[in-house]
Amino acid sequence: MPTCPSGHDSASTDFCDVCGMRMDGAAAAPAPAEAPAAGSPAPPVLPAEPCPQCGAGRTGQFCEVCGFDFASGKAPRPAPAAAVAPGAAPAGAAAAAPGAAPAGPAAPGPDAPAPDPSGTDAPGSAAPAAAQEGGAVAGSGDGAAGWTAVAAADRAYYDSVIAAGGPDAASIEFPGYCPERRFRLTGREMRIGRRSVSRGLEPEIDLSGPPADPGVSHLHAVLIAERDGTWAVLDPGSANGTVVNGGEIVAGVRVPLHDGDRICVGAWTVLTIQARPAD
Repeated sequence: MPTCPSGHDSASTDFCDVCGMRMDGAAAAPAPAEAPAAGSPAPPVLPAEPCPQCGAGRTGQFCEVCGFDFASGKAPRPAPAAAVAPGAAPAGAAAAAPGAAPAGPAAPGPDAPAPDPSGTDAPGSAAPAAAQEGGAVAGSGDGAAGWTAVAAADRAYYDSVIAAGGPDAASIEFPGYCPERRFRLTGREMRIGRRSVSRGLEPEIDLSGPPADPGVSHLHAVLIAERDGTWAVLDPGSANGTVVNGGEIVAGVRVPLHDGDRICVGAWTVLTIQARPAD
């Protein structure tokens, strides 16, 4: 299996299946470790805590490979359907024949994440995955009704990323067309990232595209429902960081969100938070 410059095993050969780095890009050389003083024993190297779901080494609160929450011990829940612009078909869906009845929900594929072992996501206890735009999710009990994340490509953010440089800056082009996508915020957590069939990762806010932003990690950030009905964002340690309202946030620290806040991830993607109080 190919290995990216950061050392991740990747099923993809163009961009890393874990961190999004270009497979043939040059990785930055790590700073040499300071040599221990003469005669002093070398400090022991402790192995990273393994994820109980996929076995990957722990780097923060959330597993960067499968999204497991180490703090709560919860496995990732299945991704809800994203709302799409009026008249637009979901990405990858075939056009329906004129006069045909709308298709029912698709059956989960073989790579869908396992259900929550705690039983809180068992059939009959979870809220509907998505509702019509502007409506509340009945019975969710988590998060505030009416909160939405609107994903789009932002040229100004892209220009700032390219100006900052990096091993892949010269090869990343701004997309000629990137449709706006709207995601209803529901449940306890909404993972932001890119789908990975080989790793069984289905983020609730899937930025796989097309076009695919190569700077977005498979688990890039997590939106977390707070007890007061608001939302916060947390970067679990993504390769390229997360920017909120122009400033990069500290990995592992929750940042409260408000109506109109802008979350920038990857090379050009911006998520605009739209909040409306419950009726």
